[in-house]
Amino acid sequence: MSNPFTLLANLSVDATRIALEYRDVPADQLISGPARVGTAELGQLHGCSIGVWEMSSSVTTDVEVDEFFIVLSGKASVQFADGRPPLELQPGTVGHLAAGTATTWVVTQTLRKIYIA
Repeated sequence: MSNPFTLLANLSVDATRIALEYRDVPADQLISGPARVGTAELGQLHGCSIGVWEMSSSVTTDVEVDEFFIVLSGKASVQFADGRPPLELQPGTVGHLAAGTATTWVVTQTLRKIYIA
């Protein structure tokens, strides 16, 4: 989803407060909810998209893109379909998800993160 906001060079933004564009999670990804996702793309760097992503408390499934992220607020667990141990997310968590990984997101407090994908 595109956002009219672009972070220009030599400027900054408070990612905990930036306005996001929200949409409902598609029904085929929803386990329990309702679930809403908000995004704001901040810009591109060397072919990577950088932005802010937020999800309301819910349980959803996804197939990941290659992404690094930093959690700003909230709590969640990312469970993996292949049985590897889940990621426990909270403010300050830095993570890396590999493209093609099937996941279940259990968001217990609205989760906001910075992504680089």
